[in-house]
Amino acid sequence: MPSASQSSAPRKVGHWAIMLLAALLALIGIVLLGGGIYLISLGGSWYYALAGLLLLVSGVFLFRRDRTGALIYGATWLLTLVWTIWEVQFDWWAWVPRMVAPTVLLVLVLLCLPALAGRRSSKHQTA
Repeated sequence: MPSASQSSAPRKVGHWAIMLLAALLALIGIVLLGGGIYLISLGGSWYYALAGLLLLVSGVFLFRRDRTGALIYGATWLLTLVWTIWEVQFDWWAWVPRMVAPTVLLVLVLLCLPALAGRRSSKHQTA
């Protein structure tokens, strides 16, 4: 159990980086979800709504510093890869707008893993 002096200590940079990334993923998720729902109403692809929902959920878990958020983002990245292959096959230039930003975000999520891996849920802690 942390002492009073430890609990009032300033947060580490890693904590704030995770919080910023979580907020960014949630914000992107909200935008994609809203746009995706609109696209569905026009008879378009369900990809954007699904990816937006997954990004939003990933952001919420990361905000709680739960590594489940990283797993959900990884699944979202894989979904994006499958969608890219399905949509444009192996036209590599067409991959750029579909995969570069998600891959950059994947790298940022992976960089957060060490800070998430050491965190244990309160359910698993013993007295």
